Amino acid sequence: MLNYILILHLLGATIWTGGHLILALVVLPKALSSHNIDGLLQFEQLFEKIGMPALVVQIITGFWMAYQILPNISSWFTLDNDLSILISLKVLLLLMTTLVALHARFYRIPRLSAHTLKGFSVNIILVTLFSVTFVVVGTLFRTGLS
Repeated sequence: MLNYILILHLLGATIWTGGHLILALVVLPKALSSHNIDGLLQFEQLFEKIGMPALVVQIITGFWMAYQILPNISSWFTLDNDLSILISLKVLLLLMTTLVALHARFYRIPRLSAHTLKGFSVNIILVTLFSVTFVVVGTLFRTGLS
């Protein structure tokens, strides 16, 4: 069962991280150079349809796998072994991603214009960096910290 959950988790990570890399490395530079937010908004609208479900799948499967690895939830945050450190890092990344996403959703996007695009680009870059870091930390569950 764990293998199937891991596959769902990795598929969600592929969609989430890949979409944000495309957004940050292809769509955002074009929007910044042209000062036109239409393509960015169109990408966001289309990506949200698969990106948000992928994130939800990652959250559910991630917590399920963490619970399978360390059933005592309080031990996730003891930081006294590699597994608790990695789980804590994943939870911290999730909290930081959530904060940046909420900031974008309720502050940046409602005010988005060609003039505020640079501020919104910080949100995009942060979420992209967090998503790549999620992947890196995820590989450490297999390879270890040392």
